[in-house]
Amino acid sequence: MQAVNGKFLKRAFLCVGGLAAMAAALGAHAQSAQQGEIVIPDDVKIFGNDNPNMRRATAVVNGDVITGTDVDQRLALIVAANQGKIDEEEMKRLRLQILRNLIDETLQIQEAKAADVAVDDAEINQSYARVAQQNFGQNTAAMDAYLKRVGSSADSLKRQIRGELSWQRLLQRNVQPFINVSDDEVNDVLARLKAAKGTDEYRLGEIYLAATPESRDQVYQNATQVMQQLKQGGSFVAYARQYSQASTASVGGDLGWVRLAQLPTELQAAARDMESGQLVGPIEVPGGFDILYLIDKRKVLTADPRDAVLSLKQISLPFPKGVSEAEAGKRAEAFQNAMKAAKGCGDVDGVAKGVGAQVVTNDQVKARDLPAQIQNSILELSPGETLPPFGSLEDGVRILMLCGRDDPQADSGPSFEQLQAQIEDDRVNKRAQTYLRDLRRDAVIEYN
Repeated sequence: MQAVNGKFLKRAFLCVGGLAAMAAALGAHAQSAQQGEIVIPDDVKIFGNDNPNMRRATAVVNGDVITGTDVDQRLALIVAANQGKIDEEEMKRLRLQILRNLIDETLQIQEAKAADVAVDDAEINQSYARVAQQNFGQNTAAMDAYLKRVGSSADSLKRQIRGELSWQRLLQRNVQPFINVSDDEVNDVLARLKAAKGTDEYRLGEIYLAATPESRDQVYQNATQVMQQLKQGGSFVAYARQYSQASTASVGGDLGWVRLAQLPTELQAAARDMESGQLVGPIEVPGGFDILYLIDKRKVLTADPRDAVLSLKQISLPFPKGVSEAEAGKRAEAFQNAMKAAKGCGDVDGVAKGVGAQVVTNDQVKARDLPAQIQNSILELSPGETLPPFGSLEDGVRILMLCGRDDPQADSGPSFEQLQAQIEDDRVNKRAQTYLRDLRRDAVIEYN
């Protein structure tokens, strides 16, 4: 990923928090007649027994039906991503959130169709095949079988792809041509980026839940429940796609590489002290609550040693079945001493063969892709040196030997054209939120 990628500035709520920012985001709508004030008394009395949170997960959106099966099949993907570790209360919340997502998706497809924006079946199938290969390493037949096995379907995923492509294409035609970014704006951002050289930047994941003063407590409880599920091993990407109300939801909550100054004040302190892999939240920000996940950290426009490409040899020695822990320790020590006799990578194969060990070579290992606990240690090795042995009674003992290292070049940062495109993307996303909000407001929705 580049120093500042396509999601560098894609964070709608950074600028759409509070009444003043909301007015700016509404653009031309701000000039319309003043809206009436909504008044809700403190001593609210509910007439009737209709609880909107208890409705069944089906709806008709401007005549198009969303069935319970549609919801179940989307829910099945999240359950599979979380290895089924979702309690009953969380399932209810997920079901309601998925229904809201399907309503938005339906509105987007309808609006694209009304504007004669077409996405043909061939494009859908190509995207589906690409998803199957990139995310699952499978062909479409294997993907179809997997989806059916977990309770979902190819049609459900293809409908989601159609919604995303339709909306993107509609925005490209009806919104993007009216977005302007001046050269001065781009040059100003480039200058600030160069001035920040050597400072920390963070690759963050976010789950943002919008809240009003009236819904604050309930949204906070929902965010706390999501946080608990994530701590128990839930998939951050899956929860971000279904729960987050930020523009980054479609990419699993990935904000890309950002600097602290780009974040709301409330998030800066939390992000500064986070370690890779850490979750923090819920944190109250203007307009709602945020959950942060630190994917990685690096220095702005500075070569990261962890981007070094390593040539490694892994020497493995299996333990006899039923070996005791004490005996395994002795065998590991003897194995380590034997490997010390190897004079570099050219000699290690012969030494390994002499003790009954196997050798595997890989010349394209990025240091950052190794487990965090050994990254720094292996970067301190010289060619021919090894890390201490590691393993288990079941897997045997293993030793990594460094054979070579190609250090990374300093990142020059984004080009003028790349940064200009990123700023345009940010503005398109903000307009898109207003566009979708208008579609929701004007929609005729019947719940069954």
